[in-house]
Amino acid sequence: MSHTERFSERATDYAAARPSYPEAAIDVLLDGLGDPDEVTVADLGAGTGISARLLAARGVHVIAVEPNAPMRAAAEADPNVEWCAGTAEATGLDEAEVDLVTAFQAWHWFDHAKALDEIVRILRPGGRAAVVYNERDESDPFTAGYGELVRRFRTDETEQRRADALAAFESFDGWVTKRRIELRNEQSLDLEGVLARTRSSSYLPTSGPRADELHAAIRALVAQHARQGGVTMALRTIVVAADVGAG
Repeated sequence: MSHTERFSERATDYAAARPSYPEAAIDVLLDGLGDPDEVTVADLGAGTGISARLLAARGVHVIAVEPNAPMRAAAEADPNVEWCAGTAEATGLDEAEVDLVTAFQAWHWFDHAKALDEIVRILRPGGRAAVVYNERDESDPFTAGYGELVRRFRTDETEQRRADALAAFESFDGWVTKRRIELRNEQSLDLEGVLARTRSSSYLPTSGPRADELHAAIRALVAQHARQGGVTMALRTIVVAADVGAG
């Protein structure tokens, strides 16, 4: 299965159960870019629009680039978000069309060399690119238990791919300046929300005996840690933002 098709059967759960991002992360991305009404953002691998809507709420124009049709179909409409079916490697956008390029929770699915060439092509002089990830903070007991289940039942090495991808973005020699910050984040979920989040992960099983075993273990974990009917997933939001030269 190609990377662009991995989420076709998971779009509904993805839209319902994936966490958002702190407002401070959006502050970092937009800082210094000027009047939001005059800023255009290309959000690569936009999924169901979680990040695109956060950006759009600041008044910028967002071009949400997402190749997977079911993911695009699951997105909520937003007047400041324009959807297109391109890929990170071939967005279909014009040269020097955008001020900011973002990839939230998606950079590891791209061909990094080709995607970086495309980012540089579509960025205006002095523009910015950024990769943002939510990662578990396993100093929290519930989150640690969830992470242990992910590692036990994973079907591939997607989590390692994320770490390697972030390093590839940071090491690109086309950046003039770059910075990395980490922010605290969290997600409140009930049992069905945790199960939906599990089903939204492309590297966890959704059917068959292994999925049944995983879901039983999730139910037990939630029952152990739930307070007032829910649990809180502790997260670290990692932002790596890099600027290109003014030309």
